[in-house]
Amino acid sequence: MSTYRTRLNSLCLMAGAFLFFIVAGCAQNPVTGTSDFVMLSEDSEIAIGRTNHPKIIAQYGRYEDEALQSYVQSVGERLAAVSHRSDLHYRFTVLDSPVINAFALPGGYIYITRGLMAYLNSEAELAAVLGHEIGHVTARHGVRQQSAAQAAGLGYTLGAILFPELRAAPSQDLFNILGGALLSGYGREHELESDGLGAEYLARSGYNPNAMIDVIKVLKDQELFAAAQAKKLGQESQSSYHGLFASHPDNDTRLKQVVAAAAKYKTTKDTLINHDIYLTKIDGMTFGDSEKQGIRSGRNFYHLAMQFALTFPQNWHVNNKPDSLQAIANQSKALIEVGAADINRKIGPQAFIKQRLKIDNLRNGQPLNPNGLTGYTGLFEVQGKPARISVVYLMDRAFIFFGSVKDKSQFDQFDQEFVDCANSLHRLREDEIALAKAQKIEVVDIQKTDNYTSWAKGSRITNSPLTQLKLLNGDYPNGELVLGQRAKRVR
Repeated sequence: MSTYRTRLNSLCLMAGAFLFFIVAGCAQNPVTGTSDFVMLSEDSEIAIGRTNHPKIIAQYGRYEDEALQSYVQSVGERLAAVSHRSDLHYRFTVLDSPVINAFALPGGYIYITRGLMAYLNSEAELAAVLGHEIGHVTARHGVRQQSAAQAAGLGYTLGAILFPELRAAPSQDLFNILGGALLSGYGREHELESDGLGAEYLARSGYNPNAMIDVIKVLKDQELFAAAQAKKLGQESQSSYHGLFASHPDNDTRLKQVVAAAAKYKTTKDTLINHDIYLTKIDGMTFGDSEKQGIRSGRNFYHLAMQFALTFPQNWHVNNKPDSLQAIANQSKALIEVGAADINRKIGPQAFIKQRLKIDNLRNGQPLNPNGLTGYTGLFEVQGKPARISVVYLMDRAFIFFGSVKDKSQFDQFDQEFVDCANSLHRLREDEIALAKAQKIEVVDIQKTDNYTSWAKGSRITNSPLTQLKLLNGDYPNGELVLGQRAKRVR
């Protein structure tokens, strides 16, 4: 009986302590005026953004075009000025990434990639993306999410102190699940709220709120294209853009309702679209890979700074990752991954494989001498499957080629392609320097002879050029260029 009373008293103390933190953590929502559970002050919120901003720049890179950065900042400031938290100093940054994305940190730090900007077709669409992200900041979605996580962690900590048996793994998993339930609010409802706020800020600042729906179409087209590509590779499609923009259809009833509701905030009869202004601003913007990360062109890859080039197997899908190159065969039957490491000791490629890569069970080893370079290759086992490792020295770097298959019975079918890829490595030639330059968006007036098929034939776009050009201009899947209009192509 005494044990029961002790536990009951402890439970009351825990509940009281938890309730104290909840009450202490209530703050007025800047948008709704109601009380939200937050455990961070506005100063702490701003500090989160300030602390993490340099990390975002280090990870993605800032796009080095000051005119474009100023343009995006000016559009963002126009929206922020009519927002529910106009007292914040907002920073809008274009990231040097081909990934299609935009996001916000607490405190007014908002980012959009040049990858997403390439597929937008008006200033109003740009404003819609920025307005959506401003909505996350004004409604304090990030802070509310973090506060929910802290509350879940606090609940477990207090419980574990008072009830030692809660420290067991199953109980901890239970609290993680409860914490996840608290965080699930930062999904459809919060994203829809941001859509509504973004539409309101569009209307208040003179833009057409329907641009929010136009952006949804842009992103849904990208999603359909990504799904088709993933199916070809035998993979599941994953959207790169967070939130509701990537999840609901462009004919979503609730989305149309929140956008229509923003009409009452219009300040003028006419609303801004600024199609031509936007195209002029992004004319010359880098498309796809940056020179810093190397350029894919068909099955070839060129890197100007590192002064190398190589060739992947025909019809493989090539991914340019920050720290490696990856090529995938259709249906993901085989994979080639290429990385580079500094050569610190004067050892040969065979010793490099053993000492640096820690592979000491190499079979069928043999030297490689591609294009006058020094290399070595051999076979080894990875999780019961055969794999090929090749190392080729170029200047002061060791280029590491790893080839594997999904089904070990098909290894012999792809092994020669693994070797050929390693043998293709060479120092960048004079005639390849132009190919190592980044592709640029070019805005042109459509002439009689222009069509997507002819553009695609002369394009350096690696992945489905015909489809990509249609996506760039909002003509996916069956649209065509129209005489006299302005459109984007890639040069």
